[in-house]
Amino acid sequence: MARKKKETCPPLALWLVTFSDLVTLLLTFFVLLLTMSSMDNAILTRVTLHTADLGLLDKRGSGRVNAKERLVVDLMEKPWEVLDKKNRIKDLLFPDDVLPEEIDKQDLDKNLEILAKNDGVALVFTDKLLFEPGSSVLSPEGEFLIDRLVPMMTHTPAPINIAGYTDATDNTETPLQLSGDRALSVLTFLVSAGVPNERFSLSAYGGDFPVVDESGRPVTSDMNRRVEILLKTARPIGGYQ
Repeated sequence: MARKKKETCPPLALWLVTFSDLVTLLLTFFVLLLTMSSMDNAILTRVTLHTADLGLLDKRGSGRVNAKERLVVDLMEKPWEVLDKKNRIKDLLFPDDVLPEEIDKQDLDKNLEILAKNDGVALVFTDKLLFEPGSSVLSPEGEFLIDRLVPMMTHTPAPINIAGYTDATDNTETPLQLSGDRALSVLTFLVSAGVPNERFSLSAYGGDFPVVDESGRPVTSDMNRRVEILLKTARPIGGYQ
């Protein structure tokens, strides 16, 4: 009697096991993405931004920073390069398309100086840009110019010193009193616009530090009657107190 041949099993499709595992993993991944995307947005209430040298910038909301304001802050991080970039900074802060008719671009360039200091960058405005003659109250044009600085200031935690200078030609008050009142007017405006009060310090020098020529001798200049806004972006070791 002949033996029956054993029936052979068809080869198993083992690739289906691997394929099913892959599909399961992909499905799990997409479910996870869907779950994360549906998180309550109210949880994301605080964003902390970092810069190279300026420390932490704590912002609430979306954390979006205007590109021009970010660029101004970046330029001011290196005070030693300001002399080569001061015209660029002026154009970013006060572009032609935003200046009102009362402010001439040439007058602005002539009466606004940007200086590199050991501890930061100073924006120096003559009294012609900010005040009426002999007055310590910001003019409408002065308010406009100082207001243009607010967004940039709110994107850096750098301490700010506001210093007033004047000379004997402003004889409505003593030079020291007038310089202090003008610096205080600028400080008050910035605080009312949202820059934290604790970041400010105030200085009044009257006519003690006139503009000098290359030989160090005082010269007659509109820059003697000025307000200097110093952003201390170059922090010394240990930081500012």
